Amino acid sequence: MGEGRPTVAETLRALNEALGRPAALWVKESGARNLRHRDFLAPRAALSAAFPCGQVPPEAVSAVSSLRGSAVLPLGVCRQTPAGLAVQVRRPEAFQRLLGPLPDPAPPAAGARTGCVVLHCPALRSPAALRPRHLRSVLLADHLAQLLRAQGVDVRLVPALSEERSCDVLRQLRIYWPSGSGGSSLTDAVSALKAALGRCPCAAACEHGPGAAEGVICKVHLKSFVEQQGLLGYDPNLDVLFVTEGTLQSLAELQEAVLQCPVSDPMALPASCFPSQSSCCSIVHVVNCEEEFQQQQLDVLWRILDPGAHTALQKHLVCGPVKVTNPSSSIGAEQYFQLRKRQMYEASVMKYGELAQDEAWTEVIDTLTAAAIRFEMLSTAHRSQITLNLENNSISTKGTKSGAFVMYNCARLATLFNAFQRAVEQGTYPPLPPASELSFSCLREEGEWLLLFNYLLPFPEVLRQAAQLPLPSKGIRITANTETVCKFLIQLSMDFSSYYNRVHILGEPFPHLFDQMFARLQLLGAVRDVFHSALATLHLPPLSQI
Repeated sequence: MGEGRPTVAETLRALNEALGRPAALWVKESGARNLRHRDFLAPRAALSAAFPCGQVPPEAVSAVSSLRGSAVLPLGVCRQTPAGLAVQVRRPEAFQRLLGPLPDPAPPAAGARTGCVVLHCPALRSPAALRPRHLRSVLLADHLAQLLRAQGVDVRLVPALSEERSCDVLRQLRIYWPSGSGGSSLTDAVSALKAALGRCPCAAACEHGPGAAEGVICKVHLKSFVEQQGLLGYDPNLDVLFVTEGTLQSLAELQEAVLQCPVSDPMALPASCFPSQSSCCSIVHVVNCEEEFQQQQLDVLWRILDPGAHTALQKHLVCGPVKVTNPSSSIGAEQYFQLRKRQMYEASVMKYGELAQDEAWTEVIDTLTAAAIRFEMLSTAHRSQITLNLENNSISTKGTKSGAFVMYNCARLATLFNAFQRAVEQGTYPPLPPASELSFSCLREEGEWLLLFNYLLPFPEVLRQAAQLPLPSKGIRITANTETVCKFLIQLSMDFSSYYNRVHILGEPFPHLFDQMFARLQLLGAVRDVFHSALATLHLPPLSQI
């Protein structure tokens, strides 16, 4: 929300400091029932552990309501309740601060540099047609790249797609992956790696004769290197790797991406990436579980041939299996997209009647299909298995946990604001005044506070958390909260839909009703902006009709 806007994290920090204890005692409420009585709670059990007999000093309790700060929510009186210490936000003031004019963004500091992350997706090297399991890791890497860029991180995507490898399904899913041939610099990098192989004590020549593997340059003993270096987290079955020209090509592409990273200062890498590491950039291999062993082989070979700090920063983000039912798991990614597209069209016909066969509706169906597949692949934690049910009735525009439902609610907002704009042009309503002139004290409906407190307020922190790539305590695997944005959008859509179905926004054109209508439009305009920003991390354009 920008500098000077309240945040959940800063408000919780101030609340904990007011009680004078290092422990995190306060929690933010999110359920509609509890939000009727309180917004933050220090639970009785936590207070009992932090204070003798759970008795908080009166001066600490009174200090809560006097908390101030540009990033701290305006707080009301702190009360002792059976559940613990409870405090409510002064809501009209919170609406004003969160929905008021946005401050101008601070200019970037002179010489400031962003961090750099190389995202490597081996599925795109597969010579065979992409399958849903490949698609999962590609979609995850694409989404993670967008999340990191939103945090100011420079992202390099590897491998570059060749012209013949660039497939239609990636374009249909709005995956904007780089393409190119590499050129002479890549050829030079491969030659340098071959030279390094010749000097490598772990490498040995291969026998040439009947039965010898075609195209193999040499073999490298990986297991001995892993044991000598004390590397943790690798498959114990790693042993001998037969190195081919393709193997070196893969490493050369990774090296080229590292060299293109603009940062050489490890302190320039934001906390959302790998902290406390001395390297020009971080490398994340985004792989499905079936590719993990092969990628570990490539990882160790790169460490052997290029023992620089960047190769020590290699981490593996592993996707769980994708189980396909009805038909069998042999379906390709292109078939999967076309099947979902046909199902989405049929479901839309059932909901809206026969659709016009024009370019506008074709674009709507394509976008709904891309949304359905992205949410199907990304709303589950990346470590967990996904089961794709491809039966004819397995997709719907009515379910509340699908990409289509999210896009539908985004389109409802577009329809609302288009209707308001037409009414303004016809003279039915005056134009929406500036936010500084609005009175938010008339926003008393439960759903209005729910939208502000659970979605508008924490949204920037949701994006930051989704982009975090925490270092594991040991080993090479990392986890990321790549399901966060999809789950956030689904929950936002459910709460917005409930509010929108219950509350009439554009009322009768009576002047005494304008204050409330304008305040609600300002709130929903901010909700629309959150929808658009979140969908942008999924490469999904907002729909203006549905």
